[in-house]
Amino acid sequence: METLKSIIGKVATGATLTREETASAFDGLMSGHATPSQIGGLLMGLRVRGETIEEVTGAVSAVRERMPRVEVACNPINIASTSDNVAYSANVMTCASFIVAGADVPVARHANSDTSSGPSTAQLLAHLGVNVDLKPEAVARCVHEAGIGFSFASAHYPAMQRVGQIRTALGTHTILNLIGPLSNPTRVKRQIVGIFAREWVQPLAYVLKNLGAESAWVVHGSNGLGEVTLTGPTFVAALEAGTVRTFEVTPEQAGLARCDKETLESGEAKDNAVALQNVLDGVPGRFRDAAILNAAATLIVAGRVETLQEGVALAQHALDSGSAAVRLKRLIAVSNT
Repeated sequence: METLKSIIGKVATGATLTREETASAFDGLMSGHATPSQIGGLLMGLRVRGETIEEVTGAVSAVRERMPRVEVACNPINIASTSDNVAYSANVMTCASFIVAGADVPVARHANSDTSSGPSTAQLLAHLGVNVDLKPEAVARCVHEAGIGFSFASAHYPAMQRVGQIRTALGTHTILNLIGPLSNPTRVKRQIVGIFAREWVQPLAYVLKNLGAESAWVVHGSNGLGEVTLTGPTFVAALEAGTVRTFEVTPEQAGLARCDKETLESGEAKDNAVALQNVLDGVPGRFRDAAILNAAATLIVAGRVETLQEGVALAQHALDSGSAAVRLKRLIAVSNT
């Protein structure tokens, strides 16, 4: 693969790649013909030098083009997060997804099917009875009929399995951690993305702008949480009407109390499934509050509310009315038929 070799050689000199060059390189990675050495060399070369907005944009574009599309008629929202905060977040984003769907905002979530740091979204959903081994058309049917659907990177493009395995073997963040949450096969125009490092919050908002997003929040919570956190301030870059602005939000702005991150520590997938079901069944607690906070932020991005306090009120209604719980029941039914 001479083109990929030449691009790796350019990265090795410390030079930056254009959007088109990066897209070409990642098309090579996704083709399944790149060797493990080439994949590792490109990922680490970009990591050591530092990835640029144009490079991330090009990489995401290539991955999106290779992935089979999930075609939906509605305008769903994606709730995504990097995976290395799983040990603390207790699948907060997954729980928030059902709350948002319960507020009548369709959700098309894209996630990894496995993680190296804790139970995955796929494992959690499987314990709840959701069929996670679905073709794109079945995911689309879930979004249409249940108001929520989940797609998984390795399931929608098997070549990502090998690339992901090499990323795991490298043992450090790479550009794949950045492009993963953005590579939704539903081609969503609205999303909230939790990221592992504050320095990437604003750049990823510009990447989303480059990719045609209409509305987005990229968030990084205190203590390294890739979500809107109850533990302290959350740094946000919001894409609104083509403009990116940055600010901080706190639990107090939403009318919620702070807590220590240990309060939200994750257990095994089955334990997290019980915790999520408890929230949907109306059990109070810090996990419920954390999920409500992230749902509130998502409802702002969706244009349903203007403030976090309004979002909290709508999220609480989705739970207290039983609407969020119905979305899970419906997803289980639709995904298994």
